[in-house]
Amino acid sequence: MGTAAGPIWGRTEQQDFRSRVRGTLLGGALGDALGAPVDRASGEDILQTYGVEGVVDLVPAYGRRGAITHLTQLTLFTVDGLIRAQVRRDTGAWHPPTDLHRAYLRWAATQRDWGPDLRRKDDGWLAREEWLYARRDPTRALLLGLGDDRMGTLESPKNPAADGPEALGRSAPFGLLVGWEPQLVAQLAVECAAQTHGHPAAYLAAGAYAVVVHALARGDSLDSAVQRALSHLSARPGHEPVSEALQRGLGAVRQGLPTPVRVEELAGGGSAPELLSAAVYCALVAEDVRHGLRLAVNHGAPSAATASLAGSLLGALHGETALPPAWLAELEGRPTLLEIADDFAMEMTQGPALHNPAGAAPGWLARYPRGSGVELG
Repeated sequence: MGTAAGPIWGRTEQQDFRSRVRGTLLGGALGDALGAPVDRASGEDILQTYGVEGVVDLVPAYGRRGAITHLTQLTLFTVDGLIRAQVRRDTGAWHPPTDLHRAYLRWAATQRDWGPDLRRKDDGWLAREEWLYARRDPTRALLLGLGDDRMGTLESPKNPAADGPEALGRSAPFGLLVGWEPQLVAQLAVECAAQTHGHPAAYLAAGAYAVVVHALARGDSLDSAVQRALSHLSARPGHEPVSEALQRGLGAVRQGLPTPVRVEELAGGGSAPELLSAAVYCALVAEDVRHGLRLAVNHGAPSAATASLAGSLLGALHGETALPPAWLAELEGRPTLLEIADDFAMEMTQGPALHNPAGAAPGWLARYPRGSGVELG
């Protein structure tokens, strides 16, 4: 994997980029938290419990308001893996899928262990965050895919029949590699998705989503970003389910006022392409972030994943200041999300000042060690 010549980072550009990175991570987490309480509820259940408007505010899940699920946990580890890949590059070791796989194995350890193991010297700071050692309904495909140290690849993927949205849900950060060419962003997202979800519909949806976020983070409109993803997909074998789902999402915008029924029709059986379609639709018709996220959760398909995907799109598009402050105030893990967002923005814009072949800032290497950072039991 190589990178293209990156953007020119003046102060204004750095601040805009940091706002979009924060927006992407916090927006995704807000959608996840809003959808978590009704993730497995039918449209009818939502109507009976919350009334005709459905869920309009954060309600408790996992014993608190603003709780996130495994989708946000894994997204955090995606960011951690991307920063590590950049840091390890100075050593001549440059294979980002391996760095991401190691990061996902660190997440898998949080699902097995009672809490951080301080003997693991290469864990870095994220894996020492105690609040992440909570099991938030990770799916079987995730636990099986990361249950041993063999890395799934496109040639030999893990769970070849898995077409659910979990790999898609952790893929927004790939789109924040704004100095990379879109095809490289897509390729990395696809390869990392195949580590747990081996069905082409799942990993190609992850690649398409990363391309959409990438275009938004570079300043494109959402419509234009989706067109870029469609043109990128057309060259990939097996792209039809993803391309058709995206086209359905675009087409639905012209079918009158948005309703939960329309979102549910797009989200269908809850496969990765269907939820991508529903999320793109919710982001396209959103009057603002709050409206888009409410639309993304009040239906019978998986609510947390749909709203998490839509939230990251809206956050990448509008930046962090567009997010509802009252929801942010209650969001679980907000300090961690902000910290890793700012670290990622700093690495992408000022990496050479933090580490280079001649040496590295010791504080940065303590946060993002160059070792593998995982011990397998």
